Amino acid sequence: MAKRRRHTPDQIIRKLAEGNKLLAGGTELDEVCRHLQITASTWHRWVAQYGGMKASDAKRLKELEGENARLKKLLAEAELDKAMLREIGGGKLLTPNRRRSAVVMLRDRFGVSERRACTVVGQHRSTQRLEPPAPAADEAWLRAWLRDFAQRRPRWGWRRAASELRRGGHRINNKRVQRLWREEGLRVPYKKRKKPHRGIGVAVGAMCPIRPNVLWALDFQFDTTVDGRTLKLLNVVDEYTRECPAIVVDRRIDADRVVATLDAIAAVRGFPVYLRFDNGREFIAQAVADWCRFNGVNTIFIDPGSPWQNAWIESFNSRLRDELLNLWHFDSLLEAQVLIEDWRIDYNTNRPHSAHGDLTPSEFAQAWTTRHQPALA
Repeated sequence: MAKRRRHTPDQIIRKLAEGNKLLAGGTELDEVCRHLQITASTWHRWVAQYGGMKASDAKRLKELEGENARLKKLLAEAELDKAMLREIGGGKLLTPNRRRSAVVMLRDRFGVSERRACTVVGQHRSTQRLEPPAPAADEAWLRAWLRDFAQRRPRWGWRRAASELRRGGHRINNKRVQRLWREEGLRVPYKKRKKPHRGIGVAVGAMCPIRPNVLWALDFQFDTTVDGRTLKLLNVVDEYTRECPAIVVDRRIDADRVVATLDAIAAVRGFPVYLRFDNGREFIAQAVADWCRFNGVNTIFIDPGSPWQNAWIESFNSRLRDELLNLWHFDSLLEAQVLIEDWRIDYNTNRPHSAHGDLTPSEFAQAWTTRHQPALA
C-alpha cells in the first residue's frame, strides 16, 4: 500500500492553479483529478478551504493556525494552573515541607510532572528532591505532647500550651510552640461574633477590689439535659483572685438556695464586703437582702441590660460555656453536677490566667496570702 502523502498549503495552492487551468481548457474534473493524483472529494475540500488564495496567503493561514493552537495550549495550561492553585487553598505555603507536600498532592491529583507542580507551588526542584531531615527526639516528643494537649484541652490555644509546658519545667519560647502547633494543623475554632449589646455603660473597673474576699460576683447560667429539661447554674466568683468558690447546679434555684450557698462559702472563706449581681428576682428577694444586712455585706446592682458592668462573672460564664457546656450533653442532673464540679476544681487549680502572670486562681490567691501574711498577722 502506497504511503499517504500530506500536501503543504503551498503545494495545494499550486495544484489548484494547475487544475483551474485544465478546467478552463475544457478538461473534465475526473481527468483533472487523475492528472493531479487526488480524489474529487479532496479537490472540493481544497477549493472550499484554499479557493482564491495565493501561496503567501496559505502560508500566513498556516502560521495563524499554529499561533491559535499555541494560544489554546497556553490557555489550557493557565486554567490547569488555576485549578491546581484552588486545590492548594488560600494563603501562602511558607515552609519547604508544606510546599513539598503540595507538590506531591498536585502530581497525584492532576497527573502533572514534578517540574510543572514545582512551578505552580513555587518550589525549587532541588529542594523538592531533598529529603527532609528527621525531627530531633525532643521535637518529636513536643509534637506528640501538643497533639495530646489539643485533645485534652480542645478550647485552649498554643499560648496556654506554652504556659503549661513552662509550668511543667520545660524551657521553651512561644515562637517554637506556635510554629509546631501550626505545622501539626492544630487550631481552636473561632466563636461566632455576638451582636453588640445595648444598655448603660460604665467603666468595667468600677468597684474593682484590691484584695481577695472583698467582692463576690454572682450570676445565673442555663443549660439542658438530653431530655430537654432545664439546668440552672448559680456561679460565684471572687473578682480579685478569679477563684470560683461554688457552682450550684439544680433544676430550679430560688433566693433561699442563694442564701444557703452564700452561707456555705462564708463558713470557709469568711464574709465578703460586697456582692455584685443583676436585678434578677432571686437577687432582689428579701431573703438575700436580709442576709446581706445581717452580715454587714453591701450590694452592687448592675444596670438593666448592661452585663458588662458585671464583667468578671460574664467572662467566667463564657469560659464555662465554651470549655464544658458546649462540648458535653448531660444525661442527668447528677452527671451535670459531678462534671461541672470537676470542671470548677480544674478551673481553680489548673487553668492559668494571663492577668495573673499565668498563675492559676488558687496559685494567685496563695501567693497573695504568702506575700501579705505579715501584714495580715
